[in-house]
Amino acid sequence: MGQKPSTPKPGATIQVIGAGLPRTGTSSFSQALEILLDGPVYHCGTQSSMGPPAEIKGWIPILQNWLKGDPASRATMLPLLRRRLAGYVAITDSPGSQFIPELMELYPDAKVICTTRDPVLWEPSMMRVQSLTGVWFARLALLPLQGMRHFIPYGHLLAAQWERLYGGVSGYHGRETYERHIAWLTEVVPKERLVFFDVKDGWGPLCEALGVDRPPDQEFPRINDSEAIERTVKYHLRRGLTRWAVAFAVLGVGIAAFSRYW
Repeated sequence: MGQKPSTPKPGATIQVIGAGLPRTGTSSFSQALEILLDGPVYHCGTQSSMGPPAEIKGWIPILQNWLKGDPASRATMLPLLRRRLAGYVAITDSPGSQFIPELMELYPDAKVICTTRDPVLWEPSMMRVQSLTGVWFARLALLPLQGMRHFIPYGHLLAAQWERLYGGVSGYHGRETYERHIAWLTEVVPKERLVFFDVKDGWGPLCEALGVDRPPDQEFPRINDSEAIERTVKYHLRRGLTRWAVAFAVLGVGIAAFSRYW
């Protein structure tokens, strides 16, 4: 979240399923995959927050059908998920990291790579993200924005998905969530298909996992997700509040003109 959205490339298909939770270096990981796989990567946070309105709106029926949990809803969801990811070489971040069984079914040849982080350090970082995206006036502030007006209902669906997978108190996901996610992955992903990767280790382990050569004379991407997320949240809130201010200004002019007329 907070980087530039990717544009799908005709004919590209998912080669890597990113299984790491948000705040585990998913932005750096995404940029590294774009270099190694020579194609666009679908970073869910960035696509939904900075992409066209169809991005965030497209995830809502996918999540709704997943939450229903019955075979018919799953059969409806899978084509929607495939359509959302058409033209991308990899998917990272949430909710992709919660759709691992479905993504493995859709892309049986894709490698599953989970970005990792010390759970003790991950917890306050995740809490910071939750506090930024949960400001009390966000629903009203984002209402004038064509895509981001869907952010709050989208966020509620994400929260419901996390609660179903990991349990815990609503709206709170600390290190226990991180540990439950890792345990869940080891249950649902065959051992030979699952790779754990810390972005601090750079190109070596990732290139080895993908069976590709290390890019010559190119540093591993280092992106500060927290700063990017904060910039994105402030950007959208500022846009929404500005549009409200313009709307009220126009309304005020209209009322004044009406009063003078009568």
